[in-house]
Amino acid sequence: MSSSQMAERVIYVVMSVLSDRSIKEELALGRIRVEPLWEDSIQPASIDLHLDRVFRIFRVTRRPYVDVREDVSDLTERVVIEPEEPFIVQPGSFVLAGTIEHITLPDDIVARVDGKSSLGRLGLLVHATAGYVDPGFSGKLTLELSNQSQMPIALYYGMKIAQISFYRLSTPVERPYGSPGLGSKYQGQDEPTPSRAFQDFQT
Repeated sequence: MSSSQMAERVIYVVMSVLSDRSIKEELALGRIRVEPLWEDSIQPASIDLHLDRVFRIFRVTRRPYVDVREDVSDLTERVVIEPEEPFIVQPGSFVLAGTIEHITLPDDIVARVDGKSSLGRLGLLVHATAGYVDPGFSGKLTLELSNQSQMPIALYYGMKIAQISFYRLSTPVERPYGSPGLGSKYQGQDEPTPSRAFQDFQT
């Protein structure tokens, strides 16, 4: 076996995707927590996530540009839909949404959030860059929805909107997400949260 093949083998052993069997074991042990959890949400190597009722839409302001050094929470408006009310994502628009599920990860598992292929085929993307969920994270997930199609898309409370898969790390992390001094901006979030990038510039 060549050195490159050995390296690939090491990576495969170190970082493995959890199967449905392993996901159920971690859930039973309470190491991974997904609340609430519907039985039909567990897929072969992921768990389906459902759309919550709270959104944050971007509005036009008098700001000449977005300065990442400043608190820009005033750029978004909180919108809550009724259970049977559609939320319309217009072509080319970008909104923040959230999951019904509250996710908690242990210190040796990282997760990834991806869109549902059926929605992707309609032009709906569920995240721009934030597809990664750190070990130790606890909270609801903020989704970055964008409509890449030429038609408005109607979304509904409780629908399957994304899926989360889990990867086991080689060792537990030294500092889980939320540890003091780590600068974890979104630990414990309970609904879609605007960008807190400005906190990176605070001393």
